[in-house]
Amino acid sequence: MDSLFRETLRSELDFQDIKVKELAVKTGISQRTLEGYLGARGSIPPADVAVKIAQVLNVSVEYLVTGDSEQNAKSREAASGCLADAISGLPMGKRQLLKELLAVLQNFDVARKPQAE
Repeated sequence: MDSLFRETLRSELDFQDIKVKELAVKTGISQRTLEGYLGARGSIPPADVAVKIAQVLNVSVEYLVTGDSEQNAKSREAASGCLADAISGLPMGKRQLLKELLAVLQNFDVARKPQAE
């Protein structure tokens, strides 16, 4: 189970392109402690720490511990519902601007690196 937490956390950090140092700043958990969860020993953190990590990553604690992607999907679906509510509360002009921004972002290739001149 310990290695599952480590693998799921590493996978989620990679997926979201978040560095351990950045997660440390956002959670208030030391970088060394986080690296301990990701290291070969890979222990599972106490519940309060797991909650902080899950909140920052916008995933469920259950997902981090079990790797259950269905539970993670439910958490993300709930978060997207909150986002939909926030968007629907915007004035029409701002909603249109947001729609255009999303279209630009969908076409943006995040894998492309700027070329050195």
